[in-house]
Amino acid sequence: AAPSGLKISDNKEILCRQRYVLGDTAMQKMAQSHVFLSGIGGLGVEIGNKCFLLNFQCTKWDLGINFFIHEDDITSQRNRAEATLHRIAELNPYVHVAASVVPLDETTDLSFLKQYQCVILTEVSLLLQKKINDFCHAQQPPIKFISADVYGICSRLFCDFGDEFEVLDTTGEEPKEIFISNITQSNPGIVTCLENHPHRLETGQFLTFREVNGMSCLNGSTHQITVVSPYSFSIGDTSDMEPYLHGGIAVQVKTPKMFYFERLEKQIINPLCLVADFSKPEAPLQIHVAMLALNHFQENFGRGPNIGCLQDAEEMLKIAMSVSETLENKPQVNGDVVKWLSRTAQGFLAPLAAAVGGVASQEVLKAVTGKFSPLQQWLYIDMLDIVTPLEKMGCEEFLPRGDRYDALRACIGDSLCQKLHDLNVFLVGCGAIGCEMLKNFALLGVGTGQDKGLVTITDPDLIEKSNLNRQFLFRPHHIQKPKSYTAAEATLNINPYLKIDSYINKVCPATENTYSDEFYTKQDVIVTALDNVEARRYIDSRCVANLRPLIDSGTMGTKGHTEVIVPHLTESYNSHRDPPEEEIPFCTLKSFPAAIEHTIQWARDKFESSFSHKPSLFNKFWQTYPSAEEVLQRIKSGESLEGCFHVIKTLSRRPRSWTQCVELARVKFEKYFSHKALQLLHSFPLDTRLKDGSLFWQSPKRPPFPVKFEFNDPLHYGFIVSAAKLFATVYCVPFTEKVIHTATVFPSHNLDVVQTDETARKPDHIPVSSEDERNAIFQLEKSIVSNEALENDLQMKPISFEKDDDSNGHIDFITAASNLRAKMYNIEPADRFKTKRIAGKIIPAIATATAAVSGLVALELIKVVGGYPADAYKNCFLNLAIPIMVFTETLRIIIKMYIHHTIFTVFTNFTCMNKKEFSTPKSK
Repeated sequence: AAPSGLKISDNKEILCRQRYVLGDTAMQKMAQSHVFLSGIGGLGVEIGNKCFLLNFQCTKWDLGINFFIHEDDITSQRNRAEATLHRIAELNPYVHVAASVVPLDETTDLSFLKQYQCVILTEVSLLLQKKINDFCHAQQPPIKFISADVYGICSRLFCDFGDEFEVLDTTGEEPKEIFISNITQSNPGIVTCLENHPHRLETGQFLTFREVNGMSCLNGSTHQITVVSPYSFSIGDTSDMEPYLHGGIAVQVKTPKMFYFERLEKQIINPLCLVADFSKPEAPLQIHVAMLALNHFQENFGRGPNIGCLQDAEEMLKIAMSVSETLENKPQVNGDVVKWLSRTAQGFLAPLAAAVGGVASQEVLKAVTGKFSPLQQWLYIDMLDIVTPLEKMGCEEFLPRGDRYDALRACIGDSLCQKLHDLNVFLVGCGAIGCEMLKNFALLGVGTGQDKGLVTITDPDLIEKSNLNRQFLFRPHHIQKPKSYTAAEATLNINPYLKIDSYINKVCPATENTYSDEFYTKQDVIVTALDNVEARRYIDSRCVANLRPLIDSGTMGTKGHTEVIVPHLTESYNSHRDPPEEEIPFCTLKSFPAAIEHTIQWARDKFESSFSHKPSLFNKFWQTYPSAEEVLQRIKSGESLEGCFHVIKTLSRRPRSWTQCVELARVKFEKYFSHKALQLLHSFPLDTRLKDGSLFWQSPKRPPFPVKFEFNDPLHYGFIVSAAKLFATVYCVPFTEKVIHTATVFPSHNLDVVQTDETARKPDHIPVSSEDERNAIFQLEKSIVSNEALENDLQMKPISFEKDDDSNGHIDFITAASNLRAKMYNIEPADRFKTKRIAGKIIPAIATATAAVSGLVALELIKVVGGYPADAYKNCFLNLAIPIMVFTETLRIIIKMYIHHTIFTVFTNFTCMNKKEFSTPKSK
């Protein structure tokens, strides 16, 4: 038994990636939750590892299924709870974890469960599950009930959150904002979006309107919509409203949704299952019947079916036939499913437990927060794709040998176990998925062969504090240590027989000497755990060239994917392309922002330009021309020196005290947030019209209004302080926090040409006039005479943007600059947390999704090692928030033909002997 309490107020840095997924409201609800988890075997520890945490003595069997149990726990004869408790607790010191060894059985008084909001059962008989479920369901409010089991190559998950369960946010996605181009006066009124901007809404959703000109009565009102097309939707009767003129934004309104659940007893008879593989929609019911038959077998005989025992399998088949008759739809019994479940039920597939454990953990979060759509009500995940070759193996292949791999051996046989031990695998990335993969490798015994087998890992990154909540191999004392070295050491604690080499190299074209073709040919399989698409594409190209299998995966928040690439069987990763990320047009960033993302990117660009790019150019120039006197002489002689005018301007304006840094920040305030607005309004007054007579300033263009500096405004003050600190850093000016001076700069009347073309790009070079040249000579002479062009004056300190160090002021500057620009354009501002995510391009992450994805990858790895045919492999896309899990067949390889009936695929290598051109290929 394990009560759990979360404290997050002091722990936001550790949990920041998770906060992006759940939000603060859900995190606070988690902090107040108490959760009970029964069973700390392989599946229980997977759930406990992701969320928070009976008395069984540790055995060698546990070494292959429970990654928190070590060999000394067996020699010391510790029980599971004793061995596991402190290792679970150290994952997050802000979570209170307690353990109980009091038996949980049919005689237990269940009243102690009333203190919990959620109960999770593993390794509990079906009869006891029913009893506890009835108790939980009857409470007011109901105690959320989750049960999960892994038997051999099959797993199941069941959820019951009470008769009614209200969810405030079913998807966790940001509310959509749609810019409006037209609204008809009709019944129903049709709202049309801006061209090339599909709304991506669904019928039945609610929207509220703002900034509509003409049909102003819509502003502030909420309407349920019906989708008409990808670019339009109806909102009801608008025939009596004023005519629409221009502008307007429709914002999605999140509305609560009620979910309804039935008790376990009733759901057993008429199950509602999530179908994960639409190529076999009958599978969930077939596994449902088989697992019920297994439960009845256990009740009848007081044991599970023996490993590989055909007699027990026949008995279980008879039970399955009887069970099927008791179910409402009397589903057909699949004899093969029942047989293989019986033969492997005593075994345990650790990656399967990781997959279902990740999903179960997400359901726990839903239960205690009311965020995301809960599972209704069953999920079955299986590995039945692997059984066909196992048919030819004798029973002795699956029998225990008395080592840590007995549970695995009972599922896949000893021969396949040995292939895993002898495997050479290259894992690229030791982040969240990488850590989970190493755990799976350790439990499977990958790279532990006596003469063969090696795990090679690489990751150039250091461990940050924010990594700790989902990269479970790392602890606080590992911060700022290399991920790969630390992960390798931690993995050896799980399985000391693992052979592992760790590196800190990037995998990209620049590392070809490190990871040569010879290196790739020595690998049996490559596994990528990266969020960099270009790196993935490069690795795929190397795998294709060297005919190596590749398993790719990734997550973003609650979403995840896996993809298997096998030479000569499937297409490669590079055979398909995701749509490119939509870039913000230059004119939008420069002059016409319409959303907070635009102002954040503008502020991010200003940071890069002012504190990194320009200082770097300054240093590069003075490295080329080491003295100011030499530069002055060359300019006077008529020589053109690239970049000299900007460098001289920077030198002449160089601040030399903290006060001057503050003054420079005030100058930037006026330039960015006052002069720019005045310039735009001078070029395009509010009543400006286009050639067709329409207003220039209409949606999505917003007219700017100058911001008047107010010392007592925290936003204004924050910009000055953060900008001044950064200027002091790049100009090497010492400063203290005690006194901040401000300088007032009046608007400049030098107006620039405003760019309105959305296809325009930022110019690389700005023409230099003779006046600029004369000014440069004057400014440089003045600096030389004033002794302000000495060696130290010709150096700056460029700043590299770092999002995770809150003390450096980088995010402070970007937040202040972005929100001031948003205020100037009447755009809703963003808090520091959201700004950090967008500016830092932080990918939201949560341990539940990474565990599920890594488990699925390891299951596919078993198939790759076993040399399975193409139809055995499965790609997967999942979104645990909705929830959906979709398995699809891999993309079959495309065979093409050239002249002379030459057949080739993406994995074919040609040696070109002459310049004769090939004809256009034809797909076969």
